[in-house]
Amino acid sequence: MAAAVPSQVIDNYKYDLDIFPEEDVKKVVDKVGVYERRFADENTCSSDLCYAAAEKLFEDNDIDRSEIDLLVFISQTPDYRMPATSYLLQDRLGIPMSCISFDVNLGCAGFLYGLSIVYSFMEKNGLRKALLLDGETRSKVYSRKDRRAAFIFGDAGIAALVERDEKYGESHFSLNSDGSRGELIMIPAGGYRKMSSVETLKEHVIDEYGNARTDEQAFMKGADVFNFVIVEIPKDIKRLMAAADEDIQTMDYYVFHQANAFINNYVAKKMKLDKERIPWTIQKYGNTSSVSVPLTIVSELQGKLDGNKKLMLSAFGVGMAWGTAVVPFVDCNISEIVEVCNGKRV
Repeated sequence: MAAAVPSQVIDNYKYDLDIFPEEDVKKVVDKVGVYERRFADENTCSSDLCYAAAEKLFEDNDIDRSEIDLLVFISQTPDYRMPATSYLLQDRLGIPMSCISFDVNLGCAGFLYGLSIVYSFMEKNGLRKALLLDGETRSKVYSRKDRRAAFIFGDAGIAALVERDEKYGESHFSLNSDGSRGELIMIPAGGYRKMSSVETLKEHVIDEYGNARTDEQAFMKGADVFNFVIVEIPKDIKRLMAAADEDIQTMDYYVFHQANAFINNYVAKKMKLDKERIPWTIQKYGNTSSVSVPLTIVSELQGKLDGNKKLMLSAFGVGMAWGTAVVPFVDCNISEIVEVCNGKRV
């Protein structure tokens, strides 16, 4: 696995001081636990971050690109509406045209869904190697003037190589969705239900606190998301552990989606998990949506996945979609994180 982040570091305590009072900013930052983030510049897309991560992966592991049979790109901030960004990455990375390539449009639970898709393809189709790319530039879809979301999200990309081998053993997944909660995290306009127009690009005040955004910027109903998480996530973890006949206390690490510090602490406490086995990155990268689980692995578990380690992965978010996975990592080589500026690695 490898990861790339933008070189631009955002100090959250100094962010938006031209819009909100310093006291208000500090209160929000302390509550969500995000002290730094990485923002992509106008010339850097999710694909650039994934490309840099993939090149680092290839360099560090001496990978033969001609052996990659499958490329899956996960993102809700692709380069274009069409074509799919996976095809552009296949060409840019010098991967053969015989490679199966496609995009997966999923938010915070995307990495778990993507990993399950890749595993299924490889098991049923006898593929040799698969490249899973996951990238987001969420900083580009939230309004600076909406304090309920302005201090949370950051940008990153990862690359993971998946190979077939009996030594890896079995992985277990529980993947779930509830479209009745689709309005909890949404960009209302800019798609084909409500197409872009002069009106959808107009900024408007959305509440009595003066928060503002356009209809083409994302919003999140934080309280409702929290209520959803505290009910569904512990339940899903318990259900998967029972189905997989696994003891949650025997997991080597628990890697959670980095939503915010309060939510994750609540779930960890409710599940009585050993905090020493829970890596965190929200404080330095923020919520990077679907990238947060693999980014946390790359950032915090480098050099710690030698031998056979068993990880519990948990993610939830836009959709609403959520999932839990038990995944063995066998002698997994984690690369150093690289930085990107103006679409290129620095």
